[in-house]
Amino acid sequence: MNRESALKIVKEQLTEHRYQHTLGVMETALFLANQYGADEKKAELAAIFHDYAKFRPKEEMKKVIIEQNMPECLLDFNSELWHAPVGAFLVQKEVSIQDDEVLDAIRYHTSGRTKMTLLEKVIYLADYIEPGRHFPGVEEVREMAKESLDKALIKSIQNTIFFLMKKGQPVFPTTFHTYNDLIMQSGGLNE
Repeated sequence: MNRESALKIVKEQLTEHRYQHTLGVMETALFLANQYGADEKKAELAAIFHDYAKFRPKEEMKKVIIEQNMPECLLDFNSELWHAPVGAFLVQKEVSIQDDEVLDAIRYHTSGRTKMTLLEKVIYLADYIEPGRHFPGVEEVREMAKESLDKALIKSIQNTIFFLMKKGQPVFPTTFHTYNDLIMQSGGLNE
């Protein structure tokens, strides 16, 4: 599927603001893919469709999670997590994208997972650091991403965990597992 066709499909699913975010994620994913050796076409496609289900009704997403035997513990956590796994399912079903690497990059762009692939890391980080994002800590992660994909990823997850803890919100267990896995594989931020 070419870029124009993919963007046309996804634009119908998003608000204008979220569409602009998607364009930023796409450009950032292409930069990171080029810098770290990921497949640029797959990075572009995953970035374009990463928020495909973002504005689906919560009841529809809940139904997909249950019917597709996704981890039901998802329902115990913030519904912001739901659009990633539901999006991967809907992109496969409605858009007929069958590439497992692309679908997994969409599926795990909010929570991460242990043993993330290069493409998954690129999409997760591109979503976090795209130019339209403005929040404390994002500039530091952007700078880190120029030198080390893994260190930038660790810092982004660390920031997310701290943010949720400061707000008194639960942290999805997979996110903790992702953080631990990356720390153990890379030796941490100080190596």
